[in-house]
Amino acid sequence: MSQTNARSSKWLGLWCVLLGLILLATGLFFVVGGGKLLSLGGSWYFMIAGILTVIAAIQFFRRKSSAVAVYALVFIGTVIWALLEVGLDFWPLVSRLMTIAGLMLLAVITLPALRRHEGKSAAAKPAYISAAVLVVGLVATFVQMFQPHAPVADGSELPLVPVNKATEQKNWDNYGNTPGGSRFVALDQITRDNVKDLKVAWTFRTGDIPDSPTGNGAEDQQTPLQIGDVLYLCTPHNNVIAVNADTGKKMWEHVVNAQAEVWNRCRGLAYFDATQPLKQPSVPGSTPVPQAVLPAGDSCQRRLLMNTIDARLMAINADNGELCQNFGDHGVVDLKAGLGEAQDPKYQLTSAPTLAGTTVVVGGRVADNVQTDMPGGVIRGFDVITGQMRWAFDTGNDDPNAKLQPGQSYARSTPNSWAPMSYDPAMNTVFMPMGSSSVDLYGATRTALNHKYGASILAVDATTGKEKWVYQTVHNDLWDFDLPMQPSLIDFPMKDGTSKPAVVIGTKAGQIYVLDRLTGKPLTEVKEVPVKKGNIPNEQYTPTQPKSVGMPQIGAETLKESDMWGATPFDQLACRVAFKSMRYDGLYTVPGTDKALSFPGSLGGMNWGSLSTDPNNHYIFVNDMRLGLWVQMIPANTGATARGSNGGEAINTGMGAVPLKGTPYAVNKNRFMSPLGIPCQKPPFGTLSAIDLKTQKLVWQVPVGTVQDTGPFGIKMHAQMPVGMPTLGGTLATQGGLVFIAGTQDYYLRAFDTATGKEVWKARLPVGSQGGPISYKSPKTGKQYILISAGGARQSPDRGDYVIAYALDK
Repeated sequence: MSQTNARSSKWLGLWCVLLGLILLATGLFFVVGGGKLLSLGGSWYFMIAGILTVIAAIQFFRRKSSAVAVYALVFIGTVIWALLEVGLDFWPLVSRLMTIAGLMLLAVITLPALRRHEGKSAAAKPAYISAAVLVVGLVATFVQMFQPHAPVADGSELPLVPVNKATEQKNWDNYGNTPGGSRFVALDQITRDNVKDLKVAWTFRTGDIPDSPTGNGAEDQQTPLQIGDVLYLCTPHNNVIAVNADTGKKMWEHVVNAQAEVWNRCRGLAYFDATQPLKQPSVPGSTPVPQAVLPAGDSCQRRLLMNTIDARLMAINADNGELCQNFGDHGVVDLKAGLGEAQDPKYQLTSAPTLAGTTVVVGGRVADNVQTDMPGGVIRGFDVITGQMRWAFDTGNDDPNAKLQPGQSYARSTPNSWAPMSYDPAMNTVFMPMGSSSVDLYGATRTALNHKYGASILAVDATTGKEKWVYQTVHNDLWDFDLPMQPSLIDFPMKDGTSKPAVVIGTKAGQIYVLDRLTGKPLTEVKEVPVKKGNIPNEQYTPTQPKSVGMPQIGAETLKESDMWGATPFDQLACRVAFKSMRYDGLYTVPGTDKALSFPGSLGGMNWGSLSTDPNNHYIFVNDMRLGLWVQMIPANTGATARGSNGGEAINTGMGAVPLKGTPYAVNKNRFMSPLGIPCQKPPFGTLSAIDLKTQKLVWQVPVGTVQDTGPFGIKMHAQMPVGMPTLGGTLATQGGLVFIAGTQDYYLRAFDTATGKEVWKARLPVGSQGGPISYKSPKTGKQYILISAGGARQSPDRGDYVIAYALDK
């Protein structure tokens, strides 16, 4: 043998050993994991592929060309299996084929050398043609990984409707723009045709940088207000700042620096102007709105109302930032009054108060999964001028409006309303999204009133606090599926061409409900579906649960083993084993003493960002996150280690067992993730959807967000792959045919065409955002702005205090 041949044989041997070791490790992983999967009733593929891969590895160790033929069987079988399981769905195919195709490429390019080693013809041409085909396929797949793959793409172009100058928007003076939470602006200076020219106009720094890498502490989640040429901001620690709407220059600041153990955030403010005429209701039978009368000499005519994280309601002069001295106790109302024992962090307020005529309505956040004895979820209405309480709605009292007697407190552990509310001036009615009674996941101790109001929409007279109607979206909620968002008040198009005043709301369970605003009755079909019971003694299981089948369900499909995903076949196999190891009966899988999967989990589905609307085309826009959660109830007498819970989210999603004090159980739960820290089900993990209310169908649904600023183990991938990431924060729709969103895991503000879902513009932010975008037109310059607050994305270490305004580059 020549020296050249000897050297060649040596390198071939080393290469075959290396490739054989890779295949052997792959094959053994598949055999062991596949065997476990088979024992759980799962797919045969991994076991068969593993055995053949081990055989191929052995043949590579022996430097036999048959190794390539054996592995070709694995590759061909994988292609057939993948197509049968998922069809042409892009990301599931990538997970199944990319790694196997890469290994096939390495095997094919080795074939000529192996055949020469065996004294056979090299068969180089077919080998290299096969390798070229594989390379082209891998490159094409890699390119496609940077293109969005929309689950639904049925949208067609719609004509832009010019803004009627008589109804053109003047102010963004409510948290959701309108009292009914439209998140729609009747402005069209910025359109889908010229949005490409949008540039930064100014940047403001608040000085309050949130510090919360786990989501347990401070977060910037604000939606600012705009009145005239002034913007009003609130920071995570409840500092209020007024800045010029054209320049971003600070005008005044009211420093509060409120502190709480967890959940430091201010999502928004309310605004009242005593100089403007009151709008009285027009619907027959509605209660009049009381007049607002300022005491003589009171200069606080225009005021901002703010809930604080340490449970105070403040009234601040919108002109100078001073407290309104005739409101409550020198500008402050104690919201813990009447609650009994309610120290931080058991009771706080994070959502904006609701201005309902001349009544300021506040709910409150009661910490989850702490103990059965918790503050009540009483909802209260206060006089906007004096701060005196007009009414209370105590969901734990047979007479919810009964006045407290001296020494009494409101009922404990009742359903609360932590999310923003809506107000209909025509009815003088407040619409409240309700949560569950403590301790969220255990319902054996719940009362009839807990069952009535939990996970419901509650309509209440704004002047008297009297109940008008209540509609429940989950019976005996055991999943923390509290209603998380502001109800949107819309005109719902009926089949006969008329329209009805309606309430539309999305849920953590991926459901969208459309209710008659006057009666609370569903306007689209809701079906009671049978559900299985669990094994918790004395639990008040219900035989059925509602599903809003007349509207699209967002990310609430029943998962199958084939829906399991991973960046590689290895973590996909781990997810399949985990999936088959858990009890899972679909959307309403009840918790038990075994591991049970909840999908969507308690984070959503949809969350507090709320819907935005397009009243001209009767569209609504929905953003969501798709994160499963596994839950296990642990009997308290097992000696399992359990740490105390302060109701913060880091503990709420894992971190060991949490004692549900007052119950026979602790609970352990965590996100359903692969070993790489990626959600176990297939992408997208977050989408933006448009729904046509005329047809009740999805018009389009697109993945929103890339892995650029996140990745496995928290390592940024720096790749703009639009897999669709979980979203937390709201959207904004405009009459220019655009919907804006910034609440993604990557650091962008994006604009999508409302008709087609096509991304038409994006701007890089210095850090991520959880805020809601707003738009306004300056009364001085006539310029339309898009504004976003960027303090950091959820689970991101990059934090900031930026408020950024964009305008057309003219």
